Amino acid sequence: MRLVMLLAALFMPICAAQSQHVDWSQWNYFVGDWIGEGTGAPGQGNGGFSFAFDLQGAILVRKNYSEFPATEKSPAYRHDDLMVMYPDGGSWSAEYYDNEGHVIHYAITFNQDSTKVIFTSKYQKNTPSFRLTYTKQDQNHVNILFEFAAPSEELQFKPYIEAVAVRKVKD
Repeated sequence: MRLVMLLAALFMPICAAQSQHVDWSQWNYFVGDWIGEGTGAPGQGNGGFSFAFDLQGAILVRKNYSEFPATEKSPAYRHDDLMVMYPDGGSWSAEYYDNEGHVIHYAITFNQDSTKVIFTSKYQKNTPSFRLTYTKQDQNHVNILFEFAAPSEELQFKPYIEAVAVRKVKD
C-alpha cells in the first residue's frame, strides 16, 4: 500500500505540470452555449451545441444536437453527438461519437489569426473523409461548414451542411 501511495505522490506532480502548460486560449471564443439553424442535404433543421471544459481543464467537450422535421419521405429525427478535443503532442486532436454509431478521429488546425478552426478526419482508405469548419463572424456569431469526401474522391470535400450559430444569451 505504501508503494502505491508513493508512486501516486510521485506521479501527480508530473501530471499537474503537464496540464498546466496547455494553452487553451484559441478555444475560449467557442466556450458557451450556441443555437442555430442550418441547411444542407439532410434538409432544413435547427439545433444547438455547447463547448465546455471538463476534467479540470484537461479536455474541451462539445455536445451537439440537430432536429429535423418530418417530411413526406421521413419522420422527424434528432441527431446527438459528443466530441472531445484534447492536446496531442503539440497539436490538437478530437474524438467524435454520435447516436448513429459513427466514430470519427479528427486532427485540428487553426488558421493564422485563430478565426477559423478546422477538424479534418484522419484519412483511411475505403472510408469517407469529413471536415468540420467553424469560422468566427463576430463576438456572437459563428459559421459552420460540414463537408464530406467519398472514399473514391480522396479529400475532395463537398459541402453537406452549412449553418450559422448565435451565442446563447445567459438568463
